[in-house]
Amino acid sequence: MEMYDNTEKTTRALLVGIDTGDYDAEGSMNELYELVESAGAEPVASIMQKRDKPDGATCIGSGRLQEITQFCQTNEIDFIVFDTELTPTQIRNIEAETNVRTIDRTILILDIFAIRARSNEGKLQVELAQLKYLMPRLSGKGKEMSRLGGGVGTRGPGETKLETDKRHIRRKIEYLKNELAHMTSRREQLRSRRKKDGIITVAIVGYTNAGKSTLMNTLTQAGVLSENKLFATLDPTSRALKLPNGVSVMMIDTVGLVRRLPHHLVEAFKSTLEEAALADIILNVCDASSEEYQLHLEVTNNLLNELGCTDTPIINVFNKCDLVGNPYDLPGGRDSVRISAKNSVGIDDLLRAIEINLPVRLRKYSLLIPFDKASVLSVLRKAGALQSEEYTSEGIRAEAIVEESLWYMVEEYGT
Repeated sequence: MEMYDNTEKTTRALLVGIDTGDYDAEGSMNELYELVESAGAEPVASIMQKRDKPDGATCIGSGRLQEITQFCQTNEIDFIVFDTELTPTQIRNIEAETNVRTIDRTILILDIFAIRARSNEGKLQVELAQLKYLMPRLSGKGKEMSRLGGGVGTRGPGETKLETDKRHIRRKIEYLKNELAHMTSRREQLRSRRKKDGIITVAIVGYTNAGKSTLMNTLTQAGVLSENKLFATLDPTSRALKLPNGVSVMMIDTVGLVRRLPHHLVEAFKSTLEEAALADIILNVCDASSEEYQLHLEVTNNLLNELGCTDTPIINVFNKCDLVGNPYDLPGGRDSVRISAKNSVGIDDLLRAIEINLPVRLRKYSLLIPFDKASVLSVLRKAGALQSEEYTSEGIRAEAIVEESLWYMVEEYGT
């Protein structure tokens, strides 16, 4: 049993993990600790059991369950959270033995999503994911659900919805799917308009708590919620950024990822991840000060591959380099940059990397065009390259951001 020294919070949690050798159980438990804190509770202690496979009745063995029961009684534990997905039977059996409310990793993540959702779409996605997860767990006329009360793991649809019959919940699920489909359609129309208008999009993705929102704020002064908590950002945020070469891009902040995120949760929040899938450039942000930063990059890159981003330029952004002993030990170059978003260190390198990976090669020109060559202006205007123009006694002075295919036309008029 590992005890944690934390006396500030009031809702007390016991963390339970199963080490079957299928994944890094210790690292996952460390992440569960952060998840519990993000949900607003106090992780009091953790217990880990090595097993070939989870016990079908209680996930852990009877001896450990008795140990947990005793610990909960003597330490005033409010709820138990397992670092694995539990079956309805396992939850009922554990609660019957311990008389303590029990949730699993998935319910905890959904609970944090319910706290963080701000947009209508985000709230609908949370409710849909919760109902789909809890649907097969409704049994006994909601007897078990009626014991939940309030607190971590109970936010979202609410007790009254969960106690209604399954037919009503199915109708609710269909309604939410339809509403989200309409929102998806509107978002696709917006994306099409962006493409038509030639707007270049840059998506910020990465492991949760890597500093994505801080980077977004540093680049665009977007005012995005930036906290040292997992899933501080759930809803995608878009802001314009003007690069040093004069090109404007649309920056999009997306929901953070965690290891072992259940597939149906990825599906439920795919809309925010699709912003990355359809972006022109992707910034894969990781916390360089974490001992597991390479794993975090791998988690994100694997998901990006699943979303079909293999042909999209991906820039690995090693954030929080001010907390690293020697940041130059980290990879650098065309597709990797080292930054501290909080201290605005390395931002110029990041902007240059974005410029290098733009879908088209662009140059910013200050031009002086003779009056008899005014047709050049018409071409630039039609291409959307013209930024400004002023008629002077010497000729037409203009500022333009020009694609490579038109450089030949303006080279001789550069000043």
